[in-house]
Amino acid sequence: MRIAMISEHASPLPVPGGTAGAQQRHVADLSTALAELGHDVRVYVRRDNPGLPAMARLVDGVLVVHVPAGPARVLPPDLLLPHMGDFAQWLRSEWCNGDWLPEVAHAHYWTSGLAAVTAARQVGIPVVQSFHELAEHGVSVGTGASRNGYERALGRAVDRVVAQSQDELHDLVRIGVPRARLTVVPAGVDSIRFTPEGPAAERDPQRPRILSVGRLVERKGFGDVIQAMRFVPGAEVVVVGGPPAGELATDPNAKRLRALAEQYKVADRVRLVGAVPAGDMPRWYRSADLLVAASWNEQFELAPLEAMACGVPVIGTAVGGLTETVVDGLTGDLVPARDPRALGSALRRLVNDKVRRFAYATAALDRARQAYSWKRVASQLGSVYSTVAGRRTNEAEATV
Repeated sequence: MRIAMISEHASPLPVPGGTAGAQQRHVADLSTALAELGHDVRVYVRRDNPGLPAMARLVDGVLVVHVPAGPARVLPPDLLLPHMGDFAQWLRSEWCNGDWLPEVAHAHYWTSGLAAVTAARQVGIPVVQSFHELAEHGVSVGTGASRNGYERALGRAVDRVVAQSQDELHDLVRIGVPRARLTVVPAGVDSIRFTPEGPAAERDPQRPRILSVGRLVERKGFGDVIQAMRFVPGAEVVVVGGPPAGELATDPNAKRLRALAEQYKVADRVRLVGAVPAGDMPRWYRSADLLVAASWNEQFELAPLEAMACGVPVIGTAVGGLTETVVDGLTGDLVPARDPRALGSALRRLVNDKVRRFAYATAALDRARQAYSWKRVASQLGSVYSTVAGRRTNEAEATV
């Protein structure tokens, strides 16, 4: 099939020495896997640098198209809505007048979805939507409307919405997306890049290492992890994520976490690394005895899946997609969210039980490779694309 990926703010192209967000990696890996199955994929992203070419090749079968919409500079995702009309108009013109017409469009994030639906409706192309994350209730987007309202309308306008977990599916139903329009397809993990074999980041072999990964925002639960370290004597926790290392000293979230570590007298065992290049992440996972994911509420997290693919067990909170990624008592342990004491007890038990860690790690690796391979994910999504494209074709023929 000819598949258009709409990912207006998250380009799949690698940034030399830079970090890649979860959506960027998702779009890159999914597009690559679809191309390996024989599909012809074009990824449409907003041009955010005047020096970018009109097109660039990601891999054989995947072209990245830079769409001129708005100023040619990086803008935060929450400031992109005013430029989606231009983005949609460019897509419509390209698809109507160019030599490549997609059979289906797959939009990533809500603003991409608005552009995709606007363009595709005029051309007769079905649209599949992945939100990746939903807004918290009542978040304004500066247009007099809430982002929730846009997401609800979008969920009803597209041909199919793909949720990454049952938890996300329930959230989508709650905001008004029809259940019959929803399909659950989990994200995948690159089991070639994320493996137990390979170099690991340096560490003290005498000190157990607990790793935690993500943006330094409160709902990720890093504060709970720091408090939990009181109950894990001798172990260290390494936090990867947030701003680059050189900006940690002035970052308010990093300062808050460091103050918390001082307050609970664990500062000598808490290390904030900051953002690291995407290519370095396997080294950090391999250096850890276990990964902790202590989010308060998360539809899906990629870090636990990447850790599992590196043969690292996971201690997670029993929320969102974590309850599906982590099999409690088999690939890791799940604890209540926002409970540092319960988290600390689980961490201490696993740190002190080498046999259980080995058993969890083996099962985690097997689960990541079997249930979350990109080939499997791409095959599932290919079936979704075929279904919506076939239905759209049948509807068009029925009106003739």
